[in-house]
Parts: sequence; C-alpha cells; structure tokens
Amino acid sequence: MRELNLDGIKIKWLGHASFKISNKRVIYIDPYNIEETEKADYILITHSHYDHFSPKDIEKIRQDSTIIISRSDVATKIGGEVRVVNQGDFLDLDDIKLTAVAAYNVDKEFHPRALGVGFIIEMDGKRIYHAGDTDYIREMENKSEFGNIDVALLPVGGTYTMNAEEAAKAANTIKPKIAIPMHYGSIVGSKEDAKKFKELVDKDIKVEILE
Repeated sequence: MRELNLDGIKIKWLGHASFKISNKRVIYIDPYNIEETEKADYILITHSHYDHFSPKDIEKIRQDSTIIISRSDVATKIGGEVRVVNQGDFLDLDDIKLTAVAAYNVDKEFHPRALGVGFIIEMDGKRIYHAGDTDYIREMENKSEFGNIDVALLPVGGTYTMNAEEAAKAANTIKPKIAIPMHYGSIVGSKEDAKKFKELVDKDIKVEILE
C-alpha cells in the first residue's frame, strides 16, 4: 500500500519525504523525484535542501493558482505566489488550516533551528503532521500544539534526521492515531528502518508503512 485513505483524505507517499495529500484540494509536501502530474493547490516546502526543495519537481505540478508555502530562502529562489512562514506561524487557507512548527537537529549540524519547519495541516476535521527534517525535540511534548494528531509523518532514516528509535520516541510522545515512517529508501535509510520503527511504536498507535 502506497496510499492511505483517511475518511476521504488520501495520503500518498511519493518517496523520501514527499507526500501528496488530497481531498477536494491537492497538497504536495517536499516534492522530489516525483512522477505525479496532478496540479497542486498548495505546495509546502519544509526547507531548502535539494531533496526537499526541487524546482524542477515543483514545475511538474505547479499551475498559475498554486500557492507555495515555505521559508524565506526558498521564496527568494522560486518566484510566483509564495507565502513565507516561520516557526509558530498560522495560515488560514479557507478550508485548510496550516501551522508551521519546529524542526531541527539537536546533536547534528545539518538542520539548525533557523533552517526549516514542519507542518500541521488541518482539513476535514483531521490533523496531519509532517515533521520535516528533525530530531526528537522538546516541542513535541507540547500537547497544545502537537495534541490530537490523526496522522504523523516521521523521518526514520537517521544520519540527517531521527533514526527508528528516536522516531518511535517521537510517535510515543505525540501519540497520533496513525504513524507513517518516511525519509528512507532513497538518500539514506532503508525499509528495515521503517520496520524497526513499527516494532518500537506503542501498540495503541497504528503504523502504516506505505510502499
């Protein structure tokens, strides 16, 4: 299974950290080496590293009305309608609510606090969290921000982000209804990391490995 249907919201893993989330709107997150051609209403870019911010992939799915949402360093390179967000910012996009949340490394230098964000997307009464490139961070313990998450998309590949153990700790802290591992199988990490993550996550959290 490469796609999860969450009460009419389709969540499709496109490889690495890329996802397509759709109902009557189409949202892409960090499109990279994608084959999808369906046009986007919104494109969310967590940070400017090449495997998350890929202008050629953005052009595959961009249309005149597409809104791109990211940090300022991405906005200056992409042009068009771009909305700049920083950690803690909230955007009301009519039937979609979007919060930019913290995403950074704690004991690595690849992703300093100022580089990127994660996103919490609220649509059709569901809350979907894309963690971006991050370690386990103390902000995840804030229930007012990270509470009532229906689906958490969490990196498990290690090296640049959380490994399977750290991602399981994040899932067990946030307690989403469903956890989906990502950021493996391409540049770093393997399906074994996803399987290990599934073994370590609390049994009351459903883990879906999208293939």
